[in-house]
Amino acid sequence: MPVPDCRLYLFTPSLTAATLPAFAPRLAEALGAGDVASLLVRIAPDAAGDAKRIAEQLLTVAAPYEAAILLDGDPRLAARAGADGAHVSGTGEALSEALASLKPERIVGAGGLRGRDDAMAAGEAGADYVMFGEPRRDGFTPPLAETIERIEWWATIFETPCVGFAAKLDDLVALAAAGADFVALGDALWAAPSLAEAVAAAAAAAAQAAKARAEAAS
Repeated sequence: MPVPDCRLYLFTPSLTAATLPAFAPRLAEALGAGDVASLLVRIAPDAAGDAKRIAEQLLTVAAPYEAAILLDGDPRLAARAGADGAHVSGTGEALSEALASLKPERIVGAGGLRGRDDAMAAGEAGADYVMFGEPRRDGFTPPLAETIERIEWWATIFETPCVGFAAKLDDLVALAAAGADFVALGDALWAAPSLAEAVAAAAAAAAQAAKARAEAAS
């Protein structure tokens, strides 16, 4: 039986055309430093007109690596830009439209899930993963203990992969140990003194925590 793994899922900062040139080489550094499974491209609200150009440039930067590139909240742009998929919030019309337009060729992930019923609805609808703990649009981040509880519940019952968002680098191990298939990192990672070292350490810690959890359960 294969050993369960836990891999990294990176959130970009909210990007604009002005911030893209400085961010692109940092992205290449991060993707080359450790095992990064996925990247969520986040476009600043005032940069919608440049969204396709930003997405296409990041796809070019990421091409030498194996990370799946998803766009935040914009399934149509994901298809137009040639991204691997989209991440949508909630279980309503946005998720239904993303599933209808992108599946089965592309990935559709679901976040912004307020409770267990929302998570189950997203999984039953066909989302490729569910995400717990990510910051809401008003900036609120659920408490770590709540995210851990949700991951432990999900990992015990369901086959659909789950992602746990780590607001701090120190939260990563607890989320991986709880059973997350992926741990998402955002601003805490990009603010690290050494980006490459932070990515490498986070990838190794996530894998080790998942291995320890599997060994404890065997």
